[in-house]
Amino acid sequence: MYTLLSGAYRHYFQKDEYCILILGLDDAGKTTFLEQTKTKFSKEYRGMPLNKITTTVGLNIGKITTQGVKLMFWDLGGQEELQSLWDKYFSDCHGVIFIVDSADPDRLLESKRAFDHVLSFSTLDSAPLLILGNKQDISGCLPILEIKHAFHDCSNRIGSRDCMIRPCSGLTGAGVTEGIEWMAKCVKLNPFRPPRRDKR
Repeated sequence: MYTLLSGAYRHYFQKDEYCILILGLDDAGKTTFLEQTKTKFSKEYRGMPLNKITTTVGLNIGKITTQGVKLMFWDLGGQEELQSLWDKYFSDCHGVIFIVDSADPDRLLESKRAFDHVLSFSTLDSAPLLILGNKQDISGCLPILEIKHAFHDCSNRIGSRDCMIRPCSGLTGAGVTEGIEWMAKCVKLNPFRPPRRDKR
């Protein structure tokens, strides 16, 4: 009887919660992507004007509910001196969204090196990876195929975990919903990183 009541309580009053890191170089558009995500998935959310967003120093946090689970996002600052702090969050996260600035081809290799560094940590083994070529709304930006080519040699370190590279625009919202829904599906089905339980 207790087991039945306990199961009913968890079903009606608790949701699985997954922590998702948003990483990438400074000015790649991570916070704009997070604000767009919260706006799209939280009907009552009134975010800051996207053109007023400044460089993150430290951490931004956001929460949404989708597909019956809660996703908590940790948007970490991308300046070189802050990248050394990223790994402090790896063991607690369930997935990684890595934002690439498609409108800044001069920093593509720098972005790739930062992603390589992320992959070097075993604490992220089995975590799904979503690489987003952001700012696709800007004329002359790198096509997503070029970004895929630049990141292609990471495939051995990515291994068998879920990984996708896709275009998006944090400013217009194009590709944001599809990326978040893909990540939610992946973390729900990943048996190696169980969710946290969160009370409603």
